[in-house]
Amino acid sequence: MIDIDKIRRSADIIGESVEIHEMMALIGQVANTDISVLITGESGSGKEVVAKAIHKNSRRKFEKMITVNCAAIPAGIIESELFGHKKGSFTGASEARAGYFEAAHKGTMFLDEIGELPLETQAKLLRVIEQGEFMKVGDTNIMKTDVRIITATNRILSEEVKKGNFRQDLYFRLKTINIHVPPLREHINDMHLFIERFGLLFTAKNDIPFKGFSSEALTVMKRYAWPGNVRELKNAVESLLVMNRGERITDVMVTKQLKLDTYQTNPNLPVFVDADADKVERELILKQLLFLRQDVNEIKQLVVGGRGVSVDQVQPSNTALFLPSAPTTASTPEILNEELNELMLNENVLDIVLPEQADSRLEVVILSVTDKPYTVTLSADLGMEEVEEWKLTIKTSITWYDLKRDEILFEKKMSSWGSYTPGVDISTDNIDNDGDNLIDSEDSDEIGSPRESALSISVRRLTEDIVNEITNTW
Repeated sequence: MIDIDKIRRSADIIGESVEIHEMMALIGQVANTDISVLITGESGSGKEVVAKAIHKNSRRKFEKMITVNCAAIPAGIIESELFGHKKGSFTGASEARAGYFEAAHKGTMFLDEIGELPLETQAKLLRVIEQGEFMKVGDTNIMKTDVRIITATNRILSEEVKKGNFRQDLYFRLKTINIHVPPLREHINDMHLFIERFGLLFTAKNDIPFKGFSSEALTVMKRYAWPGNVRELKNAVESLLVMNRGERITDVMVTKQLKLDTYQTNPNLPVFVDADADKVERELILKQLLFLRQDVNEIKQLVVGGRGVSVDQVQPSNTALFLPSAPTTASTPEILNEELNELMLNENVLDIVLPEQADSRLEVVILSVTDKPYTVTLSADLGMEEVEEWKLTIKTSITWYDLKRDEILFEKKMSSWGSYTPGVDISTDNIDNDGDNLIDSEDSDEIGSPRESALSISVRRLTEDIVNEITNTW
């Protein structure tokens, strides 16, 4: 039975999240053995704390644990530091010196930043791990050592192997047991525990009143990405307490300290949500699936509608995964619906070859045809009469091509609008985006014809006037 609380107390591990509990459970499984452990994680995430927890819960807990930062020792002397050297083995070696492996006999050796170790030293380290023996620099005698080796790195060693920067045999030997330390952003809900612990320890040591952090300040801090992880958080808390001595830390103080007005906060989320990463990811995926389902259904409606099938007959395969559109307050008459569908299918693109310009072509594309009802009141001898009329709007895109030079000479979007009474006729006026009238009022009597022909006439007359306007201008 793994005692999680004992492991937590042994190395002062902070956190109540699932990620931290899983990490401590793995520590409890491997701590009481002598197997080598590779600890991975981003810089500042707490890899050394995990190494201490392994040592303090092992059978070697009463022996030494020596920590060596491989990145901090120059390549020229790192073998001497690790394995020791014989007197006179190199210039300046005035006396024999014991190395870290000799000093850590019966204890634990923690090699931090193992990815920085030179290739020549990696071969000797592999021999220590496998056979427990090494030679001092300048010596021919083989020495034995009984030491448990724990390594850590913030690099991806598999990629370093591919690049030739790390020995493959050593990598396979080290990765037997791998403990990953999650970055702070993956267990962001533990942040208040870190802040409370760091704040209390620092203020007690420096005799500073600790009045805590406001909830707004914690919210701002959770929005920050924390690329330096727990180490950066600790430094930020201490700086805030020093610069705002005796005050309760607010969101304004945090924003100023972290420079959030110029620094990108969390690039992983478009908005901040105070929830676990797994829950947020599930919600985002489900939301995108709903939108995708809606897009597929709309495409299906367009395709089936183009085959002469009413759009209303097309239903989503799963209504639970479809976001319905907003209900309309008015409906278009059935006769007009048929006419508009026919117009959009058969006359949505009108090609006109100008007679005086054989190398030119005018293209009129009907972008949309919409209508909506409104009520007008007419005055008569017998009283007031309310008549329901419909306003019709046709939006078009006009493009004039030069076929010889294959270029666009003229391009403009225009609108045609008018009104009609269902079952009577359609009278149409046409204006462009600048408000110019394109059909004279004296032609209105000519347009008083059945609905279908009136709608077609309005498009034709609009096109003719545009042709005349363009040719005269050109």
